[in-house]
Amino acid sequence: MKLYGHPLSGHAHRPRALLRILGVPFEEVVVDLKSGEHKRPAFLALNPLGQVPVLEHDGRVLRDSTAILVYLARTFDESGEWLPEEPAASAAIQQWLSAAVLEIREGPFALRLHRLFGAELDYGKAWRRTESLFNTLFEPHLESSRWLVGDRPTVADLACYGYIARAHEGDFSLEAYPHLRAWLGRVEAIDNFPAMPKAADL
Repeated sequence: MKLYGHPLSGHAHRPRALLRILGVPFEEVVVDLKSGEHKRPAFLALNPLGQVPVLEHDGRVLRDSTAILVYLARTFDESGEWLPEEPAASAAIQQWLSAAVLEIREGPFALRLHRLFGAELDYGKAWRRTESLFNTLFEPHLESSRWLVGDRPTVADLACYGYIARAHEGDFSLEAYPHLRAWLGRVEAIDNFPAMPKAADL
């Protein structure tokens, strides 16, 4: 199994985290995003969208971090706890996966992308979306719930963790969100959970 990604990619961190937690052996292939390796023919043959992560396993090539999470959970989590099949729980998880690829991408992901990599985007708009997302969804939910779905961590927590944990790298403070910060701490305390590298450390 090969997981193509980059240490600073929150998208790539999602499947890396689940693989580490489940103890599944894999080879991590670092894609040099700075040099544009993800836009060259060799990588585009794996993912025509030119994005990380990509997973190669058993002759399959999968793109999209949340799709890879679903595949890994269904393939390697014999307990079924990381992606329950019960309809209501499964649907609740899907809601958070959707937030990870839309609202989080348009909020904390965008702020960080601008500050760290100079991406041209509307920083003010991304800031307002981040503030709204935390104020209306995450903080109220986590005030009464330890995890995003149910009474234990699921792929929903892994999908939403990375860019929220690194919101400060987009100059957005989490000081006003104690329940959100407590949740981040619980995620980081999961056995074998891998830390997402800080930009300053690379």
